[in-house]
Amino acid sequence: MLSALYEPLTENTSVLIALSLILFSGFLLTRLTKRLHLPNVSGFILAGMIIGPHALGLVPHQIVDRMGFVSDIALAFIAFGVGKFFRKKTLKKTGWGVIVITVMESLLAGVLISLAMYFIFGLPSAFSLLLGAIATATAPASTMMTINQYHAKGEFVDTLLQVAALDDVVCLLAFSVASALVNSHDTGVTAVLDIVLPIVYNLLAICLGFVCGWLLARLLRPTTRSRDNRLILVVAMLLGLSGLCALVDISPLLSCMVFGASYINLTRDKALFHQLNGFTPPVMSIFFIVSGMNLDIRLLGTVGIIGVSYFFIRILGKYGGAYLGARATHAPPEIRKYLGLALIPQAGVAIGLAFLGQRLLPPAIGNMLLTIILASSVLYELIGPACAKLALTLSGAIPKEHLKNPPPHSPDETDDEDLP
Repeated sequence: MLSALYEPLTENTSVLIALSLILFSGFLLTRLTKRLHLPNVSGFILAGMIIGPHALGLVPHQIVDRMGFVSDIALAFIAFGVGKFFRKKTLKKTGWGVIVITVMESLLAGVLISLAMYFIFGLPSAFSLLLGAIATATAPASTMMTINQYHAKGEFVDTLLQVAALDDVVCLLAFSVASALVNSHDTGVTAVLDIVLPIVYNLLAICLGFVCGWLLARLLRPTTRSRDNRLILVVAMLLGLSGLCALVDISPLLSCMVFGASYINLTRDKALFHQLNGFTPPVMSIFFIVSGMNLDIRLLGTVGIIGVSYFFIRILGKYGGAYLGARATHAPPEIRKYLGLALIPQAGVAIGLAFLGQRLLPPAIGNMLLTIILASSVLYELIGPACAKLALTLSGAIPKEHLKNPPPHSPDETDDEDLP
């Protein structure tokens, strides 16, 4: 394996060379995906799969295993950016419809998976409940990056990002309930703390995110505040929130999203979001490439008919739930028809919960659950960005002139029609 080339090198040298290879590989693969008119995210994930320890081995296991913190940092930046779409004006336009759509698309996918696993395949109720709960999750990262790449905008984008962000709330609640039921089945006692503690931690994280938004709004109020200091403050707060969330094993998505939402509503300042967007491309590329390095394509051959069924039933549940929810709330036709297509990606949160679920189950079916989630994530992350682009294109959220030649991003750009 080429990873043997790292053995004579010091740790610092190995990490620096690996980071350089990661960024170069991502750049080269996106040249290819651009020619195929695919989103950059697809190129990053393919690059990771090629240079990772499961293929060429240009980056060894020991380095990949130490880069887990990149995921938390990237998710923090993504969630902060999503918070921009929770402005008062946007919320008044979407109203309760977003919550109805989120609940229906999340729970329909989860319920269909649980019923199929239990009644069709005859698997244990504990396995069926946990897999169904994990199926509710959607990964907003690749969708968000595709939106940024093609400068998509409009009501469809606002609804999509709000639904994708709220998805994790439903997923965490569903998994907390499912894990408590599994524990009670094993011990005969329902562990209330197993349900309550994750909810309490997430509520506290949400409150802390609001405090950070208020504090940042106060600190950045003087118009003479330098651009450098603005960037330093927001990055410091995002890293702090991510660290505190990691301390209690919860996702930083909710707290950082509330951080961004509270800041935009208190200040109406979009310049900071554009400035952060100009800072994050290397972080995002590393995040997706590292995600690709963690995906072993050989897992696809081990999941069998159960894994294949999970893959397609979850897509059916997401699309059907989004359609029914949008129809029930009288959403525009483009949201009814295409929103479900953009909710296919599943990665970070689902994989993290799969590791937790594995420990709650007997070894054999616990490993099966983890393998199904990891293997399906390979496909979801490969087809997800392309499906998101298709949904954004069909809904009219991407201007036609941006499809073949996405405009270069400027961190200083302003969108007048997005201003509150």
